[in-house]
Amino acid sequence: MSAGVRVRFAPSPTGHLHIGGARTALFNYLFARQNSGVFVLRLEDTDAERSTEESVQMILADLKWLGLDWDEGPEKGGAYGPYRQLERQEYYRLQLAQLIETGHAYPCFCSSETLEAKRQQALELGAPVKYDGTCRRLSLSEAHARIGAGEAHVIRLKIPMGGKTVIEDLIRGNVSFDNRELDDFVLVRSNGLPTYNFAAVVDDAAMRISHVIRGDDHLSNTPRQICLYQALSQPLPQFAHVPMILGPDRTRLSKRHGATSVGAYAEAGYLPEALINYLALLGWSFDDKTTIFSRQELIEKFSLRKVSKNPAVFDPAKLQWMNGVYIRNQGEAEYLERALPVLVQSGLLPSSASETERAWAGRVAMAVKEQVKLLSDLPAQVRFFFGDEVEMETQAQDHLDQAQFKPELFQTLHRQISVLESFTSPGLEALLRDLVAQAGVKFGDLVHPLRAALTGRKHSPQILLVMELLGRERVLKRLAAGLKSVGITV
Repeated sequence: MSAGVRVRFAPSPTGHLHIGGARTALFNYLFARQNSGVFVLRLEDTDAERSTEESVQMILADLKWLGLDWDEGPEKGGAYGPYRQLERQEYYRLQLAQLIETGHAYPCFCSSETLEAKRQQALELGAPVKYDGTCRRLSLSEAHARIGAGEAHVIRLKIPMGGKTVIEDLIRGNVSFDNRELDDFVLVRSNGLPTYNFAAVVDDAAMRISHVIRGDDHLSNTPRQICLYQALSQPLPQFAHVPMILGPDRTRLSKRHGATSVGAYAEAGYLPEALINYLALLGWSFDDKTTIFSRQELIEKFSLRKVSKNPAVFDPAKLQWMNGVYIRNQGEAEYLERALPVLVQSGLLPSSASETERAWAGRVAMAVKEQVKLLSDLPAQVRFFFGDEVEMETQAQDHLDQAQFKPELFQTLHRQISVLESFTSPGLEALLRDLVAQAGVKFGDLVHPLRAALTGRKHSPQILLVMELLGRERVLKRLAAGLKSVGITV
């Protein structure tokens, strides 16, 4: 199958790249890479009122962030460009002329008001809502005369009056449509711009697209597009319609379910590798057990045969879990390359920090790496390491208020820390264990209140590492503040 495989992702630049579009791009990318094919990016920007250059740049940036590098398209060019539909108007004009000349298309002069009246009438009668072919019956001479008189019109495709159009879908099998249920759809609007169905077919044919892999919301467009391929005497690509993505409540994924754009997930601290892995599992699975795949494994194992016909449910909790797995599996250098800029952006680490300060911040970030699920969580996880004061959580304050808290033990700890020769984890551990042995208390009776005083939290990284990273001066200040909170001065 590898010979001649050419697939495309063709977003409309009218907003952000959404999760559904990203999943479609990914499936095309994986199929192309697995088959040593070509992944084409084309911008369907004929919606002049809604398409913006800002959206174009956001889509390109999001695809690059995901690592879905295209072989042909904007910024790269290729043998079948241009790759923006507004720059391809001459192609559409030539194909339209051919369709009219061969009798496969005709001008329609029905106004929007007339069409709406016919639609309402069909609804009242319970009849199919479709164009009734009024202008299909006009003679060519009458049509030319009306065009010559400047009458507004669109161009429609003549759909065969009988028979069936069958989609040989690689995911759904054969899907049949009765041609009588299809209407003569518009190819070119009255302003001269092509419709989606017309431009997509002309471009896919011109760009030699071998497989059209897209969401099943396009399934109803496909029989119309097949009729157009046949009218243009162009070979059909193979079609594969992937399932819709639903929210946790099993309704169509939308903003009410939370973030839906790729950019929002990037800003929230997700890793592109984790999002790619999760998107691949929305509608596809290799087996019933494996959930973590590297990009290369996805390329090797992905198969349209294993794409489900059923809708996929987007689970934010599972995505967040998967992101945590990817963060934990990162090597130290890779993790810090991403973590330190987050600390700078949060204001905890100055952008002008010295190498020594950055090295210390790196140790701090590593201390909480196992607990981080999102990179955006990092500042909140490590905030207590920065500054001289801590914000005391209620549960942490309880450890200072409970009966087992022994102020005299902490007074002794304060004195001994001030003269401790080796302020490192081993030296601190020896000191703490000597203290609890002498006092005849459990290790936790010392550690829990100590953690509260030093971090303001009930849970933190290993306390000896916390003390070492805070340094002697901060530890002493925070111990003194903890004692002061219960009326003891040092």
